Amino acid sequence: MLGKLFQKKDRAQAPAGKRIYAIGDVHGCLEELEALLEKARDDNCATDLSGSVFGNEESCDTPPKPALVFLGDYVDRGPESCGVLDRLIALQQAEPGTIFLKGNHEALMLDFLANPEDMERWLEWGGEETLRSYGVAPVLGRPSKELAEALRENLPEAHLSFLQSLALTHIEGDYCFVHAGLRPGVALGDQQEEDLLWIRKKFHKTSPGDRPDQIVVHGHQPVEKPLDAGWRICVDTGACWTGRLTAVVLEGSNRRFIST
Repeated sequence: MLGKLFQKKDRAQAPAGKRIYAIGDVHGCLEELEALLEKARDDNCATDLSGSVFGNEESCDTPPKPALVFLGDYVDRGPESCGVLDRLIALQQAEPGTIFLKGNHEALMLDFLANPEDMERWLEWGGEETLRSYGVAPVLGRPSKELAEALRENLPEAHLSFLQSLALTHIEGDYCFVHAGLRPGVALGDQQEEDLLWIRKKFHKTSPGDRPDQIVVHGHQPVEKPLDAGWRICVDTGACWTGRLTAVVLEGSNRRFIST
């Protein structure tokens, strides 16, 4: 159902007893990813979880249950796409409840593997850096089919399985998490993958009557600083250009940002 608007920001609620860290576009920036995970660990004082992200921390009176939601675009542009996927897969194993959404750059990478001759534009959109991170070099001047074959040879099966398993949307409490956004006036169950991964202006300019029930948390559109527009939150701060990787922290009716 559409149109049930949150008139005040503080009406939106994360699930009781849970602290959500929704992380924006990583784009091959492993150093920034590690730094943000460290900040998230320091930010959260839970004592009842173990694993590579949230270890034993100083006790809290009522420790929140931390959860990570990644909003997609893990690969391309930055120098360490392969390393980023290694880290995320290790995180998935250590924290099975972590949510990983699909971004348009994961879709591009998979499309290049399937149809390289029709997807040469991926190389210009950050694919060249991804290929190099997998040891595929040289890149320039080689046929796209040859590059795709080399990538398939060097791509671990775990990486391919991870890319193929990514979700398109996730709901937690009064929040909807998605990579790019939603087509205005279309119910969540009727949204098309292309819009969920690629939409920009039509979503950003959604009229109040066509806004979804949930507050939408997304990336995809680089912004100078994280944006809380009330009905939508954008956390893509262009890590591959600025060195700032951002997460929005949602707990109860509160929301705030942490960045590298």
